[in-house]
Amino acid sequence: MTTVADGRTGEQLAEELLQGVGNEGMRAATRLLGAYRDGYWLRRLLENEAEWSAAADKPVIDRSGTHPSVDWDSIGLLMLDRPWVLRSSHSEMAMLEVAASLVRRCAVQLGSVVQAVDDDEFRLILRALREAAYGDVR
Repeated sequence: MTTVADGRTGEQLAEELLQGVGNEGMRAATRLLGAYRDGYWLRRLLENEAEWSAAADKPVIDRSGTHPSVDWDSIGLLMLDRPWVLRSSHSEMAMLEVAASLVRRCAVQLGSVVQAVDDDEFRLILRALREAAYGDVR
């Protein structure tokens, strides 16, 4: 199955990448990226999939199952070992760091995150934290 970003909202992209995913942290992280700026990070993952997979030496989108999903190990590797590949602003990177931290692939400095994000982004983070802790709370 091919996943493309064209014509879909960020939330629709997230739901497509969540089919068959049962881990609450992964669900919360993927939904966070789908809600942030209409799927900014999910669109970048899909648009730069070949480049980022080559940089990580493994796919950033796992297509081995019935449905594609974000490969959080690859995202964590890029963030820790090759952050220059991701080219992003402080607030954009803060959102990706929070998402990766929800699946235990990246430690996050909360003070840095709080300084980098605006009120709307902060609310998205809070919603993702609740979802990771308690399940789907949309």
